[in-house]
Amino acid sequence: MSNLLRRTIAPLAAALMLASLQAGAADKAPTTIADALKVAATQHRPVLVDFQAVWCYSCYYMASHVLNGPDWQAAQRKVIVVESDADSPEAQTWMKKLKTSFLPTYVVLDEHGNELGRITAEQPREKFYPQLDKILATGNTLDGLKNKAGTGSVDAVAAVLDAYQARGEGDEGFAWFGTLPASLQQTAHKDARVALALDQLTLARAKASGDKPAIAASAQKVLAQDIGCQRPYVLDNLLEATSKLPPAPRKATLQAQRKPLDRYVDTQVLVSQPTCADQRSAVLASADLDEALGDQVAASAVLDRAITLTRQRLGGNLASDRNLADNLRVYLLRAKRTAELDDYQRKLIAAYPEDYVYAYRYGRSLVDAGKPSDALPYLAQAADKAYGANRLAVAQQRIKALKALHRDDEARKVAADVLETNGPWFPKQAAALKAELQA
Repeated sequence: MSNLLRRTIAPLAAALMLASLQAGAADKAPTTIADALKVAATQHRPVLVDFQAVWCYSCYYMASHVLNGPDWQAAQRKVIVVESDADSPEAQTWMKKLKTSFLPTYVVLDEHGNELGRITAEQPREKFYPQLDKILATGNTLDGLKNKAGTGSVDAVAAVLDAYQARGEGDEGFAWFGTLPASLQQTAHKDARVALALDQLTLARAKASGDKPAIAASAQKVLAQDIGCQRPYVLDNLLEATSKLPPAPRKATLQAQRKPLDRYVDTQVLVSQPTCADQRSAVLASADLDEALGDQVAASAVLDRAITLTRQRLGGNLASDRNLADNLRVYLLRAKRTAELDDYQRKLIAAYPEDYVYAYRYGRSLVDAGKPSDALPYLAQAADKAYGANRLAVAQQRIKALKALHRDDEARKVAADVLETNGPWFPKQAAALKAELQA
């Protein structure tokens, strides 16, 4: 090859390599919400923020069963996707700003950071993508929906109320609804979606005020309607609100929930192809309801069914479905099958060695069982992979174990190191760690 040809090809190759690197950098998914919004501003595309956490069992389900395949690839061509870890400082800031407390939550933002809509909790594929497509098709911020509602759109009224309900803002939702013309309010009240949203806002308002009788009354009203996969969550509100009642009136209040919940579990949850994705909440709510009604046999039976079915679906391969694998851990814990649980937790650590969570959970259970020496190796393993808020949680358990062994100097060293590493973030968790050190 001549020197001239080399001189011609070399700059061309360098230019092509640079272009390739720039294209690769452009295609690389943003790692922060701030970066995603910068990309959105140049591409004029919305941002889909996936609020998740390594300990979130519902996030496991979504990752394994929903956020993949052709549907997900198509969605990624429409939006800029950014995964935001709830244990990180940035996620904590945005979750507070967006009034997000439920994981997983998927929030669609416009290029300016304004919310266009959100999807919460586990959703099967056939429900998640139509919801996302609807949000992307309308492209309305909350203010835009309010303006549309002002023109008389009952659908927009329902969408606004749903947005307030998703944030738990009962007072704000009713205050806005009260600004609508009386004629529109009357028309909207006749719409089933609006009626349910208003009942849910009543429940949200009662929860915010801590009014137990009001929570119980509004939860029963919501539960009397066709609320699909939300049933376990609303039932949890009713169970908690009535927990201080004497047994007889509590049973009278709760008895009406048994048949609809049993039907829900039998037809939509503990089946080969569940309709509702969050099987764990349904199983635990069913066991809690049975126990509240004094039927321990029924509570044990639903847990046994869930354990058997989950084992069958896993087929011994814990890495095949992390959501199911983690559900089984919780069912064993709830059923108090301690020996099985201990063996199973060690298997989970082996199956998912890439993160802190199972080593931490097992170490914590050993601390609680009065076995601090056994706990320390697992907590040390977890500490190597912990970060953000969970770094403080792991350190707190290590301190508890070290103090139980009278190794106070080591406990103080663990506390000093993790507080220095973590800096000013997560003050509540840092305060809990310091309290553990002084206890």
